[in-house]
This record gives sequence, structure tokens and C-alpha cells, in this order.
Amino acid sequence: MSLTAQCRQLPAALQHQRLPTQRRQQQRLLARAEQATAERATEFDWDSLGFGLTHVGSTMWMATCSAEDGQWSKGELQPYGPLPMFPSAQALNYGQAVFEGMKAQRSAKDRIVLFRPDANAGRMAEGAARLSMIPPPPELFVEAVTQTVAANADFVPPQGKGSLYLRPLLVGSGPILGLGPAPSYTLVVYCASVGSYFKGGQLTPIDLLVETRFHRSAPGGMGGTKCAGNYSPVLVTQLAAKKEGYSDVVYLDAKTDTYLEEVSSCNIFAVKGKTIRTPPLQGTILPGVTRRSIIELARSRGYTVEEVPVPVEEAMQADELFTTGTAVVVSPVGSLTYKGGRRQYAEDGQPGSVALELYDQLTGLQQERYPDPFGWVVPVC
Repeated sequence: MSLTAQCRQLPAALQHQRLPTQRRQQQRLLARAEQATAERATEFDWDSLGFGLTHVGSTMWMATCSAEDGQWSKGELQPYGPLPMFPSAQALNYGQAVFEGMKAQRSAKDRIVLFRPDANAGRMAEGAARLSMIPPPPELFVEAVTQTVAANADFVPPQGKGSLYLRPLLVGSGPILGLGPAPSYTLVVYCASVGSYFKGGQLTPIDLLVETRFHRSAPGGMGGTKCAGNYSPVLVTQLAAKKEGYSDVVYLDAKTDTYLEEVSSCNIFAVKGKTIRTPPLQGTILPGVTRRSIIELARSRGYTVEEVPVPVEEAMQADELFTTGTAVVVSPVGSLTYKGGRRQYAEDGQPGSVALELYDQLTGLQQERYPDPFGWVVPVC
């Protein structure tokens, strides 16, 4: 039996028993969506994948929870489509929403695997607690992601051609007028086939501009939470920087305007010899799963990794910089511009040696080309 056929059987097995009469139509729609998926996948040009919704998965997963009893429904697969929600939904008015980013990949062992889904489940729970939301139990989160991957197996690119990006989204979907927690919540997981996050390609060095006017977050705020409201505010600076030819912006700390914090949607590292430094987790930057993994990988390979404040002047003198994140993986920084001064790191468009080494080690582990001594890779089918 082929890998795709095995994956198609998995959602049905996980869905167990009962199909109420009123839901049979939905199941027929789901079956048609899965069939359409198989037909569409044969037409995909895997070599031209970008980072977007051009190849969005045909199937998503959804569960709900009432604040009255705090119990989550079992959850089910359904065709990708609009969410039922009132204009008075808490998330639409007061912003009660957190999300995660994950990837599934085809591995060298001819199977589809996830990377550290337990870490994403834990981070969603932490974010939900900060926003007074009811988080899904870790086992429900992992089941939701697993079912979504299995149902959309045809959307997982061939090994080395890209990945299936997963977006678990927890929203306060219940209606409310006065400020308060939502009366009910929705957890949805959808996915899309993706390639490189930056336009130049995965290992093409990016040019960053240090933002000196706006701050991404402040001590005691929400910067360490992957909530929806943390991201749109960066667009005003990001778009302006891109018009000037930069790939993205990197923010400074709100207290002193002295230390690097993070790029719009990824963490940053500075390399000097065998020492790698990255801003510490103090509530103002996102505790990235890729960030944590790179720290552990680098230490296992003999690097000294320090989670300490990184002055922008020190970064300008570093041997190399790189960023990390689920979407960007490991992205070398070609240049950093600060108050008109420009520090060029990469020569002739080549990635730095440390960034290249850690990228190879991380992706090799994620794709099962290298052994996994950490137990991070979780097979789906």
C-alpha cells in the first residue's frame, strides 16, 4: 500500500464510530474534497512553491469548547472553508486569538513526519492562559494536527521540495458585547504546501533594517505570546522597509533602544567565533520552537550558546547573523543597516558557515536524513 493510501486511511480510523444523520452531507463533501485533493496534487509544480495559500489543503479540522463546562468537543475533519462566527465574536472585537506554526515533511524513510508538536501544544496553552482562553488538551492538539496532515497527505511536497505548513488557530468565537472572555472557543487547523518564506530562496542571505522608531513589544506586554495582535502592527515598518529594498526589519528593546530583540516574525542570532548569542526570553520575544531547537543543536555540536542581551553595536561587529523560525527555518543575514551604517556579512550572496551548518543539521534531522538523538521527530504515516 502506498504512503498516500496509508495516510488516507488514518483519518477514518481516528474519527471512530458515530456519523449522525445530519452530518452525512458534510461527510460526503469531505469525501469529495479528498478526491479533489488527489486530482489536484498531480498538477502541482513543486519546484515553484512560495509561501502562501496557492496550494491550500482541501481539508481542515475543527473542535469547539463551551466556557460553561470547559470541555472540548471531539473534533472532526471537514472541507476547508469559512468559519461560522457572529460579528460579535470576542476575537473579532477584543482580539482573543492565538495561533501556531508547524510543518510536516516527507522524510528519507518514506514517511510523513512532524517536528516537536508537543512544544507547539505547550506554547499554545501558555498563550491561551495569558489571554484567559481555554486551551485544548495537548493530546487533542496533537490529534488535530495529525489528522489534518494525514487527510492532506497529497499536499505534502516531495522530500526537499518544501513542506506542508500547518496553522493551528484558537479563537474566542463566542459572541460577547462587554469586555470579557469569550463564552465559547474554536480550534481549527488548516494547512498549505509551502516553499521558501523569503522571495530570494531558502539560503539566500536577507538584508535587515534596524527599526529605531517603533517597538514590537515592551516589558510586561504580549511580546512573548503568539497572539494574533502581535503581528499586524509590524506591517507598517516591514512594508516601508521592503519598499527600500530590505527583506525585513529587526526591532530594538523598548527600554533602552540598545539591544536587538527579534525580526517581525522570527528570532535572531549573532555569531562570533564559536560563540552564538541570542536575546533571552524575558517576555518580550517569542519563545520559538526552532529557536529552542537551534540552541540545543548548536550546543551539541560544540558551540557556546548564550541567551543574553545582544547590543546592536555588537551585532554590527559579529562574524555573521542568522534568523530562525518555523516559516524561515534558518535564514542567513546578508547585511544589517543601523542609522545609515551598513554591515555586510555574506560575500557574493553566500550564507555564513555557521548558519549553513545549523540549517543542514536541523533540516537533516527533520527529514530523517540524520539520526534524531533528541526524539523530536514524530511520524504521522
